[in-house]
Parts: sequence; C-alpha cells; structure tokens
Amino acid sequence: MRRSMKSAFVAGAIMLLATGAIGAGKRSQLDEPSAVVIGERLFLETRFAEFFAEFLAGGGDMNRLPPAGDPVVDVTETTSAPLPGPFAGASINCRACHLVDEHVGVPGGGMRTYSDFARRSPIPDRSDGHTATPRNSPPLVNASLKRAGGLLLHFDGEFATLPDLVVATLTGRNYGWLPRQSHEAIRHIARVVRDDDGEGDLAAEFGGLSYRTVLAGSDPSIPAELLLPREFRVDVATAPDDAIVLAVANLIAVYTEQLVFSTDDGGAFNLSPFDTFLERNALPKTPARGESEIAYSRRLLRAIAALERQHAIQFVDGNPNTPDGAFQFHDRPFRFGPLELRGLQIFFAEQPTAQVPDGPGVGNCIACHAAPNFTDFAFHNTGVTQVEYDALHGAMAFARLDIPDLNARRENPDAYLPATSAHPDASGRFRLPARAGIPKQVDLGLWNVFANDDFPSPQQRISVALCRDVGGSAAAAVFDRACSTAALLPRAIARFKTAGLRDLGHSGPYMHNGELDTLADVVGLYRTTSDLMRNGRLRNGARELADIVLDAGDVEPLVAFLRALDEDYQ
Repeated sequence: MRRSMKSAFVAGAIMLLATGAIGAGKRSQLDEPSAVVIGERLFLETRFAEFFAEFLAGGGDMNRLPPAGDPVVDVTETTSAPLPGPFAGASINCRACHLVDEHVGVPGGGMRTYSDFARRSPIPDRSDGHTATPRNSPPLVNASLKRAGGLLLHFDGEFATLPDLVVATLTGRNYGWLPRQSHEAIRHIARVVRDDDGEGDLAAEFGGLSYRTVLAGSDPSIPAELLLPREFRVDVATAPDDAIVLAVANLIAVYTEQLVFSTDDGGAFNLSPFDTFLERNALPKTPARGESEIAYSRRLLRAIAALERQHAIQFVDGNPNTPDGAFQFHDRPFRFGPLELRGLQIFFAEQPTAQVPDGPGVGNCIACHAAPNFTDFAFHNTGVTQVEYDALHGAMAFARLDIPDLNARRENPDAYLPATSAHPDASGRFRLPARAGIPKQVDLGLWNVFANDDFPSPQQRISVALCRDVGGSAAAAVFDRACSTAALLPRAIARFKTAGLRDLGHSGPYMHNGELDTLADVVGLYRTTSDLMRNGRLRNGARELADIVLDAGDVEPLVAFLRALDEDYQ
C-alpha cells in the first residue's frame, strides 16, 4: 500500500515548511500539514470495514491482515478489463473508490483525480442485492472548494459538512455496514483506533506510531511533522466511541480539503492548456473582486474577441511545466490552438430562449459551468435520469412515472426513500439505477434528500437553492407559496449536482450514472436533452438546456476545449 504522489508532495512540503523554503506570503495547501498527513493515513486505512470486523469476530488479530481479503478489492473494476487491486488481501477503504496514481503505467489504467474507473463503484457484498454504489464515484479534487451558500456534498446534496460525509461513509454501505449496523460500525472503528499498535505496513509509512499515540499528541517522541494541533487531538483511552469516530472524520476531511488543482501565487489555476493560454495572452485568470463567475466568463469572452479582431492571439503548443513540453499523464499533445479556441467560443456562447434554434455553436455551458471553477456547485436536471429510464422502458416513460407528492411520501417513507439508520428497511427505489423490467426503480437524485427528515443538516441550503431557481424570495421562503416544501419537492426531481470540468481525462466515465464513456458522448447527450427541453418533453428539465443549440460540427471543437482543461494533477 504505497503512498500516492500526493503523499510525496505532502512530505516534501513539510520539509520545505521546516526549512523556510515556502515563503510566508505564498499560499500553501498545507495549513495543517500534520493533520493532512494523519488524515491521509486514515483515508488509506482498510480495517474500518465490516469485513475486517467479521475477521476480528472470528478470532483475528487487530494488527494483522486477514488470510484472505474482501473479494471486492481483489481487482479494480473498469469499463473494460479489470486491473490488479492495490488493496487486494485487505478490506475496502476510501482510496479504493478514490484512486490517484495506483494504476499509472498499467495498460488500461492511468492517473486519477481521486475517482475510480467504474461506472458505479463496487462495494462489499452483504447479500442484500447491492454490490455497487447507486452513483458513479465523483472525483475529490476541487470537490470541497468554498462556495456561496455553503457546502452541499454528494450528487444529491446529502451532506452539509465534510465530516458528516466521512462519518456516513465509514459507517455506511460503502464500507459494508448495513443501515441498522451504524452503532456497531462506530464501536468497531473506535476499537481499531484504540487497539492499533503502530506496527503495520500502513503505520510504518506514516512514522510507525499507534493511533493512540498520534491522536493524543502528548508523547515527546512524536516528530514535529506528525504532532497534531490541539483541536485535532483526542485521548482515545477515555473518549467515547462517537468522539473518536468524529476525530477520525475531521482528519480525513482536512486531508480531502487540500485536494485541489494547482494554483499560482495569485490563486489562479495554472497547469492546463487553457490556463496557459490565458497566461500567454495576458487574459484575466480569475474574477475581479465582487464579480460573479458568469460575469467573469462573459468578460473573458469579450477580451478574447478583442484579441481576435486585432489578430493578436497567441496559441499554445507545448507544456511550459515539463522539459519536453508534453503532458506527463495524458497521452496527447499539450495544446490550445484554433480548434480549442472555437470550442471555447461555443462553450461560452449564450442566447435568449426565444431565438429560433437553428444556428450552430451556442453551448450556453457557462450557465452552469462558468470559469474558472467550471461548476456552479448547484443542482440541475440535465435529463440523464430520463434518458436512462426511457431507454429501458420506452419513450416518455419517465414523464408518465408516478412519483408521490409530499403528503404521500410522508405517510409511507419506507416505500420510497433511501434506507437510513432511522429507516433501515426503506426500499430506496427512487435512489437506484433504472433496470429493465422494474419500472418503479429509478434515481431521482435531490428528490431523495429534500424534505427528508433523516437528512436534517442540508435542508435549509437546499430550500434556498430550489426557491431561488423557481424565482421565489430565498430570504422569505417560508412565506412564499411558490417556495413551500410541497411546491418545491416536484422541482427536486432528477436534479444532481453540477460536476466540475477540470481534468476530465482522469475521471471518466461520465455523469452521475457513469454511462457515458467519452466527452463526445456527453456533448451528444446535451444535444438530445436540449432538444427535448425546447419541445416540452423533458420532465422537470433545467431551463438552461433550452438555450443550448449545437449541431454535429460543434462536437469536435467542444471536446477539444474540454480536453484543454486537463492537467497533470499530482
């Protein structure tokens, strides 16, 4: 279980901090380097899984791997042939679904931005019919960037904080725990932390200290780079189980927060061909103070048009960050040329809905994917659920699907909503992939979380976001009839969080269901769903779709531009 290239960067940065090589004025990703390092160790820890708990129940040794690991980690699933699993012989951990450099140089593998290669990530088999997650594994790089309105994490906004997400993952179905086993999971994780002796292979990569020692932070033998700040410390000998699990979650959250794409001293992204193009042409790389990202995107497009009129545009034909000018982890040239520029212009182009939709080259992509983050972090129905469902059940089947209203859902939540510790026997049938022959099974995304009492923390933020989307008064949502919970629930149908677009070459397959293998497939989907929206045939579709007007000739340049957002993430 080797540490990632990111780990090497962390270790190197600690050395730079110690020697003063990182200047005080330069923004570092490692505000709490010791917490980041210990957070990565916990991110890699394989003993938190239910499979390892079963091993212990059978007389296994806490500090030894089982004689045979969980089959789910024997291989890494891909959309074609499986690859050797980096955690074979052990149990599942966070990294199994959020890979980095484990498969670099392996045919069919490559670098990842903390995502896997599967359409839906494999999970431990507990004989409950679930052997994969309901969604594609989202990349973690840039996933926790700060945003207006606060965090809403996962495809359906289930979590309002990173620690909440981590606790639910460690104690949930991804780690093999059934919904009614949450308390058992907490006890087990706390036991692993208490009884770890610091002599395993993973511990050896992180200083050879037991969790008990490193989390207490009081032993004089702890090296400075592993000495946790007081706010992260916990005495595992005396702390209750849930406090230990929360401490673990806080450290994993700190580790996850520093997984961001490279930025320069001014905070601007700087390693993709697109970023290099902006730098070479002295174009603005970030919004001005108080400027929205969509306003910045419009200003950037105008600035590029001005350069084009002056015949002053300089293209990019080589990577300034590598000796040979090539990508290190993408097998294609590092380029931003005329084709990529045409794709940028299509991507940034907007038009009013009333315009006759017969002109090519209007992507309206910045409505949800404005630069420089290329995501609004909001929730939209882009038609993925309907396309998947209708392909199995017939044209317009999703439009006819009976979806309960708020009262019906409250009367019988087990019939519709996802299983939780409060409702362990709930069917979750509206949070499952569509399947042939089972018309009542479909993934409705945000609908599963909004107004669901089992997920209290994100409710206010979701309500505000939905209310704003329908033109209501977010500040007075409780008084706005258009923003009543009953009125907003149908507006939540099939919405999923907008994905970021940086380094897509390392995060396919695409969309929340992982059904699209190429970026050309993604553009093709939007050509289909925008046409459905304009013709009133997309149930609860995002209004922004109606302004997308693309023809077949727009696909190649759009894909070229999206590929120009790739970089060598390390």
